Amino acid sequence: MTRKYIDCREFPSDTHCSVAIAADSEEELLEIAVQHAVSVHKHTDSPELRAAIRGLFKDGTPPEHFLSPGTPAGIPEGVRTH
Repeated sequence: MTRKYIDCREFPSDTHCSVAIAADSEEELLEIAVQHAVSVHKHTDSPELRAAIRGLFKDGTPPEHFLSPGTPAGIPEGVRTH
């Protein structure tokens, strides 16, 4: 069984959400991710939302630091180089 995760840092939002969720099963991850999407991001729970969230799952565990687009490789977001 491969651990799965979803990471809000990959999706721009007004709240600048930094939550990453991981679980051993897709069903467990889906339930928690839907609860988060509804309670924090004000989405409505629906079959379409669940399908969209399930399509964003990745294998493994979320990285400790997220590299946003345009960030040079190896330098996590928010880390100053000078």
